[in-house]
Amino acid sequence: MIERVEYRGALDEESALAASLRRAGLTPPAADRRARLFAQAFRALIATQAAPHLQHPLALFVPGRIEVLGKHTDYAGGRSMVVATEQGFSVVAAPRSDKQLLVLDAVRRESAQFALGPDLVPVLGHWSNYPMTVVRRVARNFPSGLEGATVAFASDLPLAAGMSSSSALVVAVFLVLAAINRLDQRTEFCAAIRSRTDLAHYLGCIENGQTFGSLEGDRGVGTFGGSEDHTAMLCARPGHLTQFAYCPTRLERVIPLPSGYVWAVGVSGVVAEKTGSARDKYNAASRRASELARLWREATGEDSPHLAAILASRSQAASHLADLLATSHPPHPDLQALLDRLNHFALENEQIIPEAGEALAAGDLEAFGVWVDRSQQAAERLLGNQIPETSDLARLARSCGALAASAFGAGFGGSVWAMIPAESATGFLAAWADAYRTQYPHRAPNARFFVTTASLPAFQLAR
Repeated sequence: MIERVEYRGALDEESALAASLRRAGLTPPAADRRARLFAQAFRALIATQAAPHLQHPLALFVPGRIEVLGKHTDYAGGRSMVVATEQGFSVVAAPRSDKQLLVLDAVRRESAQFALGPDLVPVLGHWSNYPMTVVRRVARNFPSGLEGATVAFASDLPLAAGMSSSSALVVAVFLVLAAINRLDQRTEFCAAIRSRTDLAHYLGCIENGQTFGSLEGDRGVGTFGGSEDHTAMLCARPGHLTQFAYCPTRLERVIPLPSGYVWAVGVSGVVAEKTGSARDKYNAASRRASELARLWREATGEDSPHLAAILASRSQAASHLADLLATSHPPHPDLQALLDRLNHFALENEQIIPEAGEALAAGDLEAFGVWVDRSQQAAERLLGNQIPETSDLARLARSCGALAASAFGAGFGGSVWAMIPAESATGFLAAWADAYRTQYPHRAPNARFFVTTASLPAFQLAR
């Protein structure tokens, strides 16, 4: 289901593993870090006394992602541009003789254990919600003969920072269960999931609770998102900006990135949780997109499933939908918010992403930066998912010399990416961090600044 990377030695032989990862395409610093985290996860697994199953442990990596453009577009059938990061989850697993899943966080030294069953009740507000949701859905969609597993992971993705650490955990746990139980050989799997993009879409449905083909939906993790994160993690192309459209998931475009540039990431230190009031704000953007589609269907009698399909149906669809909203009687109670949501989606999906892609493909980095600036401004003015810290992080990145910079992810906290020359990365990070911490000293303890390339998608280590 995912790429395979050949390796030599044992998982705790860091130098040999790092050499294998460099041959696979990771940069030397990323390969060294990845090998160290695999060794840490492997040692945590050994400590569980899973030794009988450790001659050939399952080892895989799931990256985080940067959403370069495509703010809140995926679940409305829109498009986004993504890259996979060098940071992510190193996972080592072994089968169990019982029907239990034991998940170990080797870095934070936390664990969760529960039975594989269709009636499992996930714990909202705790990280175990994500593996528990996967287990519950897998037990419902593939109910016969499931075997348990012990899963140890070590991650260098910042938590709740907009880089999709939660979705990476969902992908990792599913890939472990799928490998141990050979799900891809089952009739129900093969009938519904025929490609890696199908798999990404299904994993998105595990999170949002929707049905995927013949695989019936269930309660998700509590957020009404799409499959962008999972698609980036499974399908991104190293060294390229990859554009996908969603509902269903499909590849639209692959754009080579200019050589000599890297992605700097500034983590604001403001937690981008998808729980409580933050989850409600996130879901409000999704609900408004759904409400716009419902109003269109009601007024026109058409069966367009989402905003992207509506805008693709005719040249003036956005204006027509705006007119329907403006002339509704009685006025819709959420009128201005719906108009803003419509205008944001139309601008981001129909204009900014295509034009930014053309600029990047033509090597016009200045124009690319201008279109990215428009995306950031639209998020602040129309989408309303920015906070002062992320807005200022993007502005400060530009003033420090970034060719382009934007907040990404769900918003209401989180991180900002900046495209910079690799040769000036050290100086840029120092200047960017200093400027931000001077403006927001109370965020300094939790702020982080680092670089990544557009790296490999998820892979399994194989001898």
